[in-house]
Order: sequence, then C-alpha cells, then structure tokens
Amino acid sequence: MPGLQQETSPRGPAIVALTHNLRGSTAVQFGLAAPALVLFVLGIFEVGRMLWTMNALHYSVEEAARCASINAASCGTASKVQAFAAARSGGSFAASVFTATAAGCGNKVTASYPMYLNIPFSSYAVTLTAQSCYPI
Repeated sequence: MPGLQQETSPRGPAIVALTHNLRGSTAVQFGLAAPALVLFVLGIFEVGRMLWTMNALHYSVEEAARCASINAASCGTASKVQAFAAARSGGSFAASVFTATAAGCGNKVTASYPMYLNIPFSSYAVTLTAQSCYPI
C-alpha cells in the first residue's frame, strides 16, 4: 500500500529461511514416535511370555493329573503330585503353586500363579490359573 512502509530487520530473512528449513524434522518425528513404538514392542514380548507361562501351567497340571490317576507309585500323595507338576512345568514353578485333590471327575490338579508383567512405567500383576481332571 502506498504510504505504509514495511519494517525490515536484519533478522527477518534468517527467520524466514529457518522456517523453511526441514533438516532435523525426521529426528523430531522419530523422537515423538519412538516411545510409543518401544512400549508396543515390549508389550508384545510380555504378552508372549504370559502366553508361554500359561501354556506351561496347563501342560504341567494335565501331566500331573494323568500321573496321579495312572502311576500311583510316583504320584500317590498330594505332595508327590505337586512336586511332579513343578518338575514337569518347564517354567520353574514352585510346588506350592499346584494343588491336588480327588474330585468327582477323578484326580484334579489346579494351579494358580501370580505373574508380574515387566512393562515400563507401570506394574501389572495377572493371576494365571489352570486346572485339569483325569478320570481314575
């Protein structure tokens, strides 16, 4: 417009050039996305570990219930069944995780294991349970 003068400063062109500069934008985008990506990957690992532990519990209670029904010599008492289940688990569970009872369906073995998930910035505890009953 005539009559209005535009103020110019020596820093004006440098600021305009800086706003059009895209160097470093990839690093900023990675810095924003990386924490979410790392938490997602660690969460996948923990869910996989939880599923493996659940599978180990199910396998050990099935084997212990079968042993209690078929092999009374090595799995005749509840403490022997618990020790057998702990040995067969592959997950280094304590024998106290397992309980053995004689139920209406046969020999019943149950397991209850508190599992702590190692997810950064939080602590979650999940109780995994498994049971099996094998006819006598």
